[in-house]
Amino acid sequence: MDGPILTHLKTTLHGVATGLLIPTIIILLLLLALTVIELGGLLVEILTENRRKKVDISQLINQLQTKTAAEIKCTIERSQLLQRQKAVLAELVNNHDLPASSRRALARRLLTAEEGHYYRLTDRTDLIARLAPMFGLMGTLIPLGPGIIALSRGDTQTLADSLLIAFDTTVAGLAAAGVSFLISRWRKRWYQDHLDTLAALMESLLEVFDHGRGSEK
Repeated sequence: MDGPILTHLKTTLHGVATGLLIPTIIILLLLLALTVIELGGLLVEILTENRRKKVDISQLINQLQTKTAAEIKCTIERSQLLQRQKAVLAELVNNHDLPASSRRALARRLLTAEEGHYYRLTDRTDLIARLAPMFGLMGTLIPLGPGIIALSRGDTQTLADSLLIAFDTTVAGLAAAGVSFLISRWRKRWYQDHLDTLAALMESLLEVFDHGRGSEK
């Protein structure tokens, strides 16, 4: 009784594994397409970063010390900060008349929102870097079964086709994972610098508002 049951289970498992080959190839192609899109986005960021002048944070902080809220807002807008940084700082300046504890709570919330935004951007490529090798391995192993069976029958053409699929999926998975990993590392370094800059400026503004400077005259 065990023989037929085991044979049936093996046949079912083989059918399931074989049926996963097409979805695996489709997912790999999608991951490759997403990698190309993310790479294009990185190139745009590189060009934008190269065109943008470096901000002297120390000088900018000193400029904010003796200005009113309206002047602070104009100074930030004229600076070379990123648009997202300008928007966050403008939101904090617009609420400068809140109590000190509320201002700090708002600053923490704004900074957390920015961290979440950058995390979502890097999480996409992190996910590709993890998933692509898995599906590449699946695409490697699935066709090896029919290839081994073809080898035992002397069918070298089927064996060659199976090995070709196995090699192609391995290369596709590793390529997508490698490029995505590099994109994530590059972006994380940039985004951490953006967040550190934003945190320093927000802390400076909070000190200005805490000491009564920056109020409208």
